[in-house]
Amino acid sequence: MVSSSHEAMHRIFQKEPGVFGRAFRALDLSFPEPVAVSLLSTDLTETAPLERRVDTLLRFDTEDQGSYLVAVEAQGRKEACKLASWAYYTSYLHAKYQLPTVLLVTCQDKSTALWASGPYSVGPAHWPMLTMRPLVLGPHNVPPITDVRAAAADIPLATFSAITHGKDANADAILKTLAAALQTIDRDDADIFSELTEQGLANSPALKTWRELMAVDTSFFRSERAMKLRAEGHAKSVLRVLEGRGVAVPEAVRDRVLSCGDLETLEMWLDRAVTAESAEELFADVDR
Repeated sequence: MVSSSHEAMHRIFQKEPGVFGRAFRALDLSFPEPVAVSLLSTDLTETAPLERRVDTLLRFDTEDQGSYLVAVEAQGRKEACKLASWAYYTSYLHAKYQLPTVLLVTCQDKSTALWASGPYSVGPAHWPMLTMRPLVLGPHNVPPITDVRAAAADIPLATFSAITHGKDANADAILKTLAAALQTIDRDDADIFSELTEQGLANSPALKTWRELMAVDTSFFRSERAMKLRAEGHAKSVLRVLEGRGVAVPEAVRDRVLSCGDLETLEMWLDRAVTAESAEELFADVDR
């Protein structure tokens, strides 16, 4: 099942695409500064019934070095089948858009991050046809941000750092830094990044620490924008579970799920998605 932690590990790039370049500058990897960034459709489906979707897809347009695509995949564990999927995503996007394509994989544990880094090849060992070398961000290379001024200067990167290091021994110090930095920015923006942090820390001991830090101001969890963000994450999880199980999702069902803003209803649909034989079974009681 797709977790809220998985969603947060790539949604941060939808909220603030600039995190991509800033994170890699810290690793001495130079990407041209974009003058425009576009959020593209994540649907990589062809005419065949098999549906394929990346987590987040961005187009970066630069002033003098052209454009390129960044496909973001959040990876929680080692999955051998992903290697073929990533090769497909990269080749398909290059063919469709005729643009250089970068695959960015985000991880929350070092062993998964090192596995995802590759390189790995497609084709016979003596004549590889395609070699994949994803860019990977994880606790092995994302710097922990424990200085409040540094965190306040780049809230998106500080949020990503907190999520990435959620399982580290020094997670509490990183979260305290982020909590203090969020008090320095616009409340609506703080709500969003607080919610992304909670999603990213799901099922980790650090989540309790984060909720205690936020308990001093419960409006973080009640704001309209934060609730909307949470609902969007639940809706996407419902669809990903169905698609991951090979259940066809008609456009009408997809639109209905994505337009639902009621968390209780979405949680019910998410439970049903695990066993439903058709997408329409999600609405069994509602449509009678």
